[in-house]
Amino acid sequence: MKKFIVAMVIILFGGLFSGFVQDTKDGDRLLGVWEPSNGRARVKVEKIGTKYYGKIVWLKEPMDPKTNQPKTDINNPDPGLRNVPLKGYRMLKDFVYKGKDEWADGTIYDPLNGSTYSCTINMTDENTLEIRGYIGVSALGRTDIWKRLVVKK
Repeated sequence: MKKFIVAMVIILFGGLFSGFVQDTKDGDRLLGVWEPSNGRARVKVEKIGTKYYGKIVWLKEPMDPKTNQPKTDINNPDPGLRNVPLKGYRMLKDFVYKGKDEWADGTIYDPLNGSTYSCTINMTDENTLEIRGYIGVSALGRTDIWKRLVVKK
């Protein structure tokens, strides 16, 4: 009887652990470099701890034509951050993989207007994301389609 209980505990915890490993692997499909539909930037999604983040790694127009300096976050609501370069800026923050091709509980920052929105990410296929930014409820938002450029192995 004791061996039976030990075997059942091993099976139970082994099954739970393997599900966790599979979820982690599935969630990591988000890793890579993605391009928003407007083609103005490329965003590299990385995993830090158990969450996913995306930073700008390329800009179509990296230089400010007025100053001939790298573009900065001039629309940031915090005046102290308006001189921060856009290249390298972390615009996707704190996403958690929820399963079934969905990452949620994160935010997206729009440097064009200096606003941060709640956000969900849905993968429609291996190379396509639906990024939905919203205020309050998801119905009050906008969806953009991002395409994969580089797969992180």
